[in-house]
Amino acid sequence: MGWMIDSVGRLIARLQKPANLSEPLTPIDPTALRDTIRPGDVLLIEGKGRISGGIKYLTQSAWSHSALYVGPIGCAAIDGEPHVLIEANIDEGVVSAPLSKYLHCQTRICRPVGLSEVDCEKVCRYASERIGLGYDFKNVIDLMRQFFPWPAALRCRRRTIALGSADASRIICSSLIAQAFDAVRYPILPTITHIESQTVRREIAEPRHSSLYAPRDFDISPYFMVVKPTLARGFNYKDMHWVARGRTP
Repeated sequence: MGWMIDSVGRLIARLQKPANLSEPLTPIDPTALRDTIRPGDVLLIEGKGRISGGIKYLTQSAWSHSALYVGPIGCAAIDGEPHVLIEANIDEGVVSAPLSKYLHCQTRICRPVGLSEVDCEKVCRYASERIGLGYDFKNVIDLMRQFFPWPAALRCRRRTIALGSADASRIICSSLIAQAFDAVRYPILPTITHIESQTVRREIAEPRHSSLYAPRDFDISPYFMVVKPTLARGFNYKDMHWVARGRTP
C-alpha cells in the first residue's frame, strides 16, 4: 500500500506545478511583509498549482498552503537570504525556506493572539526540529475526500477521528503547524464542550487531531488575528495618489 500512495504522491507533485504565473490580485510589498511578520505567525499562501486549485475549491478558501515563520535559523539561500519559514511541501517534505519564495503569491499573516514569548520559542523549535520529515500524501488525499461534497463523503466525515498514514515520519503543512501549537496547548479550532452546574458554567476544550486541519483553519480560527502589513505599518488614505477622474495612468 505504501508504494501505491508514493506513486500517487509523485503524480500529485507533477500536477502541483503552477498552472499559470499570474500576478497576485493585490501587489506584494516585500519590505512591508518582512517588517510585519514575526516568529510564531502562520503565513497562508494562495498556491497556483492544479492541486492547490482543488484544495481551494474543496475547502471554500483562498488558501492552499501554510508555513510557520520562525525567524532566521542559520540556513541561507543561494543568494544569501536567510531561511525564516518552516513548511511541509509535496516535493521535499519538511524544509526551511526564505520569505522571498512566496513574494509572488497572495499571502495572509495569521498571528496567535497572546502567545507568550516562551511558548512562541517552543512552537518555532518544534517545527524546526521536524525538518527532514517526509510528506504524507495519504493525508492530503484523505483531506480532499473529507471535503468532497458527496453524500457518501459526508457519512464518512462523521466517523473520522484522524486522517493520513499514521506514519510519524510523514506530515503535511497544516498538520505540522497544528502539532507545533498543540505542543504548548494553544487552540486553533478545538471542540468545545459546555459543562454546567448550579454554581458554575465551564467550557472544556478538546483539540482536534492534527491531521484534520487545512490551511484555511488558521484564517477562521477565533484565536488567530489576521495581520495586514499595509495597515500594520500605518495607513492613511489621504496619502494615496489617485489617477484623475476620467483619465488613465
